[in-house]
Amino acid sequence: MYIPQKQLENLTKILQPNKVIVVYGPRRCGKTTLLGEFLKGIDSRYLFVSGEDIAVQNYLSSQSIDKLRSFVGNNRILVIDEAQKISSIGLNLKLIVDHIKNIKVIATGSSSFDLAQNIGEPLTGRKYTLRLFPIAQLELQQIENRSQTAANLENRLIYGYYPEIVLTQDNSQKERYLKEIISSYLYKDVLELEGLRHSGKIIKLLQLIAFQIGREVSYSELGTQLGISKNTVERYLDLLEKTFVVCRLNGFSRNLRKEISKSSRYFFIDNGIRNALLNNFNPLELRDDTGLLWENYLIMERLKKQEYLSITANNYFWRTYDRKEIDLVEERGGHISGYEMKWTKRKENPPKGWLETYSNASYQVIGRDNYLEFIT
Repeated sequence: MYIPQKQLENLTKILQPNKVIVVYGPRRCGKTTLLGEFLKGIDSRYLFVSGEDIAVQNYLSSQSIDKLRSFVGNNRILVIDEAQKISSIGLNLKLIVDHIKNIKVIATGSSSFDLAQNIGEPLTGRKYTLRLFPIAQLELQQIENRSQTAANLENRLIYGYYPEIVLTQDNSQKERYLKEIISSYLYKDVLELEGLRHSGKIIKLLQLIAFQIGREVSYSELGTQLGISKNTVERYLDLLEKTFVVCRLNGFSRNLRKEISKSSRYFFIDNGIRNALLNNFNPLELRDDTGLLWENYLIMERLKKQEYLSITANNYFWRTYDRKEIDLVEERGGHISGYEMKWTKRKENPPKGWLETYSNASYQVIGRDNYLEFIT
């Protein structure tokens, strides 16, 4: 069964001649499926290739206009999956869109830092970027009703939203699949970098981060626990963010002394990956981290909503030195909104100092009674 992807709508809207659409996302999140569904509705001649094909690499890294024109032929749409595998792909795509009239190009990649370095500068003014995540609740609402969503909530907090997970009924199969992602895909992009040949430290780092969702991390403390330097910890986390394993929020501040602004909090792109790293798939009644799962889930679903509905926002957390805090601060259109995530909903006033400091701000508690409006 195909779950309609919101980025399919966006891809169709923004694809235009002599532009490149770059689709980034973690491995196994549905990029190839997205391309397949897009091409089903195409009447124009198209060429679909994989950047892992050596012959394709030879043509698309050639920097020869004649060779590139010969490769594209009479096709009006060029689609390149795993484009980050191709050397100097950005420069070659620039040559294609500059010298082949009316050509439309789509390129996907699982490794944003690699693909961005190869594509970004050469294609300035010639590309649009779409980010793809594991399935969003925003997308699932197209095929399920509210009672089905409510019934599936606990399972999704535990096993996450990777497409194969959502479409699989058996929990033991879900666990095997998530463990396979960790062993075969999760670190592949990071470990392919020179100097990062062993995953042991990265796994331990992610396990430590998994216990610190919703808390500021100390690079120095993590380094001490792992036996590596603070700078190495920062580097690893930066790479893990760029390869779509974790997501970072920075502290919100308007330069008030009492606000923490230089720290970061990390969240996992998917709850299932977080739980697989800890090998903990226990039901919620047997867990002491339900609040962490809820916060991670809501923040990531909100970020998916922003991406898929083209909502431009800056995202932060807010905390003061006297321990007043807000889980998510969203700044957009000149307005500041504070959101607190509570699995056990209760009436709660804004933290002291929030509305006094930011008089134009709003505050809302997100619980099980109102979360769907927040994420869809």
